[in-house]
Amino acid sequence: RGQIGETLLENILSQVLPKEFISTQYKFKTQDTVDAIIRLGQRIVPIDAKFPLENFQKMQAEPGEEEKNGFRKKFIQDVKARIDEIAKKYILPQENTYDFAMMYVPAENVYYEIIIKEDLLSFSLSKKVIPVSPNTFYAYLQIICLGLKGMEVEKNAMQILKNISMLSLELN
Repeated sequence: RGQIGETLLENILSQVLPKEFISTQYKFKTQDTVDAIIRLGQRIVPIDAKFPLENFQKMQAEPGEEEKNGFRKKFIQDVKARIDEIAKKYILPQENTYDFAMMYVPAENVYYEIIIKEDLLSFSLSKKVIPVSPNTFYAYLQIICLGLKGMEVEKNAMQILKNISMLSLELN
């Protein structure tokens, strides 16, 4: 299950972003390894693809409401523990990460349960962990692409200004 999530994450990253901006299985100085990172300027965005599925599946399969609620509580605890782990292990400004990380949830139905039904979004955002599904992650990546293009335009504009300045000196 973990490898499937990582593979899906790698696929969407490679389809949207140029290779030089992404790395998979990135190891921090703490020896913790995050599933993927995106390089934005001098800093990185960590992305973890693991998510709790066992209690979610039990909750979905359980016909009894009382038992279902028990598995729902366990599922919520699992998700919160995962969010805490991501925040602790991968948000490392001393290692040039941004002050947030992404939790990639490769199953839309699990993402829906986390965000809509259980409203864990406010909890995750308080920990600076942004949960994303394949659909929402694609949208985030498109925005990141626009930012990267903007950074490239700025870099090229600075080079043009430098060349104009040098040309002006030579003409004088």
